[in-house]
Amino acid sequence: MPTPLKILVPVKRVIDYAVKPRVNKARTAVETQGVKHSMNPFDELSIEAAVQMRERKNPPVDDILALSAGPAKCVDVLRTAMAMGADRSIHVEIPDAGQGQAELEPLGVAKLLAKVVAEEGRNLVILGKQSIDDDSNQTGQMLAGLLGWGQATQASKIEFDDSDRVSVTREVDGGVETVRFPLPGVITTDLRLNEPRYASLPNIMKAKKKKLEKKSLSDYGVDEGRRLKTVKVEEPPPRKGGGKVEDVDGMIAKLKELGAI
Repeated sequence: MPTPLKILVPVKRVIDYAVKPRVNKARTAVETQGVKHSMNPFDELSIEAAVQMRERKNPPVDDILALSAGPAKCVDVLRTAMAMGADRSIHVEIPDAGQGQAELEPLGVAKLLAKVVAEEGRNLVILGKQSIDDDSNQTGQMLAGLLGWGQATQASKIEFDDSDRVSVTREVDGGVETVRFPLPGVITTDLRLNEPRYASLPNIMKAKKKKLEKKSLSDYGVDEGRRLKTVKVEEPPPRKGGGKVEDVDGMIAKLKELGAI
C-alpha cells in the first residue's frame, strides 16, 4: 500500500503579477509600499497540485500544510491557500523590510523549510520553481540538498506508482524529460502543471476556522543574517524604436550595418 503523503507547500506574498514594479527612490529595491500583493503564481500551482493529489487518493494524502515567512500581511496568502484546500498553515513572522529588516534569502528559506520538514514529519515538499519578485529559482534545489532528498524541478506533470516512487515530467530545451525518485522528495512547479482553482466564498469562510499557527525564526533556530548585498536597482533602459526596410536586400544591408551579420 502506498505511503500516505504529508505535504508541505511554502507560499510567498509578492507584488501582484498584474502590477508594473517601480524602483524606489533610493534605488535599492522595488517599491512595495502601497502596492497590491498576492500569492506568488508558482505557489498557487503548488497548492493546486497538492489538492489534486488528495482528490485522486492515490497515494492518500494525510495533511497539506501551507507555510509563509514574512510580515503580518502574509496571513492573507495563507488564508487563500487554506481556502484553496490546504488543511492548516504556519506563519513565520519576520518584520517588514520597511522596518529595517529584509526578507530571507533563498538559503535562509531552505534552512527554515528543512527545520519545518523535520518538526512536522513531512515526506513531500511542493513549491514554486521561483518567486516572481527576485526570480532566484534556488530554494527548492537548496532544500533538497540540505535534506539529502531526491528532487525534480520545473514539473509539468506528476505521477505516483505503488512503490512510493514519483515520476515527474519537466520541460527542457530539447523537449520533455521524465525523472523518477523515491519518496521523500522535493518538487518545484512550472506553469504547465495545472490551472489553479479560484477560492470560492464558502471555502474562504471555512478557511477562517482552519488552524493558523504563529512562529518566529528563533523557534526554528534559523539565522536571519544576509550574505548578499544589493548594490543598485535600476529601471531597464527604454526600448528604441524599430526601423522599416523595403525588401530582403535592405534588411540584409541593415543587419550588416549593425554588425549583426
